Amino acid sequence: MTAPILAVSCYYHDSAAAIVSNGAIIAAAQEERFTRKKHDASLPVHSIDYCLKEAGVEPGDLEAVVYYENPMATLERILKAQVHEGGDAFAGFHDAALPFFSKRIHIEAHLRDVLGRLGKNDTLFLTEHHMAHAASAFFPSPFRDAAILTIDGVGEWATTTLAYGKDTELTMLREIHFPHSIGLLYSAFTYYCGFRVNSGEYKLMGLAPYGKPRFYETIRDNLIDIKPDGSFRLNLDYVGWHNSTRIISPKFDQLFGAPPREPESPFQSHYLDMAASIQQVTEEVVSLLAAHAKRLTGSKNLALAGGVALNCVSNGKLLKAGLFDNVWVQPAAGDAGGALGAALLADHVHCKTPRQVGNGRDAMKNCYLGPSFSRQKVEASLQSHRLDYEVYADRDELFSLVARELADGKVIGFFYGKMEFGPRALGARSIVADARNDRMQSILNLKVKKRESFRPFAPVVLLEDAPGYFDLAGASPYMLFVADVLNARKDLDVAELIQQNDSNLYAIANLSRSGIPAVTHVNNTARIQTADEQSPFFHKLLRAFKEATRHGILVNTSFNVRGEPIVCTPSDAILCFLNTGIDILVIEDCIAYKDMQITSIM
Repeated sequence: MTAPILAVSCYYHDSAAAIVSNGAIIAAAQEERFTRKKHDASLPVHSIDYCLKEAGVEPGDLEAVVYYENPMATLERILKAQVHEGGDAFAGFHDAALPFFSKRIHIEAHLRDVLGRLGKNDTLFLTEHHMAHAASAFFPSPFRDAAILTIDGVGEWATTTLAYGKDTELTMLREIHFPHSIGLLYSAFTYYCGFRVNSGEYKLMGLAPYGKPRFYETIRDNLIDIKPDGSFRLNLDYVGWHNSTRIISPKFDQLFGAPPREPESPFQSHYLDMAASIQQVTEEVVSLLAAHAKRLTGSKNLALAGGVALNCVSNGKLLKAGLFDNVWVQPAAGDAGGALGAALLADHVHCKTPRQVGNGRDAMKNCYLGPSFSRQKVEASLQSHRLDYEVYADRDELFSLVARELADGKVIGFFYGKMEFGPRALGARSIVADARNDRMQSILNLKVKKRESFRPFAPVVLLEDAPGYFDLAGASPYMLFVADVLNARKDLDVAELIQQNDSNLYAIANLSRSGIPAVTHVNNTARIQTADEQSPFFHKLLRAFKEATRHGILVNTSFNVRGEPIVCTPSDAILCFLNTGIDILVIEDCIAYKDMQITSIM
């Protein structure tokens, strides 16, 4: 038996802390949920505090404290990039490298300031960035062995790695190094299409189905040389991430015949086609890399991590191709998950803790790894905000009531149990609605989420009912696979509609395409979450909705508005409820109605 191990990721984006003990994940949380600063990169002091309290340990009792990368190796990469760039190198050095002197290379001192003592040995352990990702993908997976594919922007040097995991061993097999990065190339197109890098990539993925991949050949011929094994090299005449605040060159604009789209401006078909084209290139690279991983390892299982592993369209196509019998994606695949991977790496490799595998389930506890709140704390928050509410002693009665309200077209904020870890709301901090309502996508985007009208919503469906709605084999508890919606309309040509509607994506997005229009994207697909008893509250809600309507499916979107993190505390949820078009708040066993609040104020 070993004492708990704490690990952190920070000082890039999506900082987080995680704590594990004897092979089990005790707690994990992202700092943004506590600070309310989206993609917060700061030292995760609140997350650390939560993890220590959840594990019931003091810093000096920890077996180890781990950081998710090697800062000196990363600094070496940045310095060499500046030397290679020449000319304006100092400006790039100032922008990219200077933060390391004050932050990353002093991470041990910063952690010591917070913790006082860095575990029993009072030493900070370091992992490599891609080893942390690989560990996060393999160790919590349900596999005894697996090929492991990690793809992101960049770690110390690696941007893409192939590895093999068996029991408690991880072996790196292949690496692609900076500046050649499919993650950074995708980010370049994210920037070009008017979205924020390191946060807007999922918007680019959602935009892609509106366009045609007519620039695919241009990208392949000019920007990236892809080999049959999935390895690649970029043409740095068009893209570069050494010292420029703009990650594409003027030659990029000339090649594609238009400047970058201004953020928040209307979409022209050119940018839709650019999104479709880079999405196709990315899918090709991932598919070839996965095939090569299969050849190298011979494993029937694949585990994925890194920011590109959040591209659920690519994941869905990889799953459907059947190259591997089983595909598992780390739900917190980005840098936040690096903290979890670093902790698991230290536990299984350094401390030799055996893995518990064999029940067919992963070790992520359905990602319910964050803080929870007692009903007393919930009621105290409701009262402090002067809300009228009711308490239900019978949860079945409450969920039956909520199901009827959903069927009547109400939008409900749903807050239960431990907060999710990772970028997806999975039923603990969710906004839910009726997927059958053909007005619901518009209502949620404009009146509740206050976000771009083109973006799709995801369904949550009872696991046993999923085959009746989607072309999906098996479970998808973490909303990481896109699949076709069954019985969707085939007579709506997206390209023709865009031309007819002068690229008005709002009009196109809200056309009814299936019996579940609120979750059917323009290409008749959906990003699916399946729910079973491992998600007890969400499962119970879906059961109640099925009893009321004969349909065990709902819209599930994160409990937040655009530009804000998912809610963490009861107070966060109440403020979101009061300041959006959410009709009803269900928070633990309490329920509050928006119209009752208006009545009480008047």
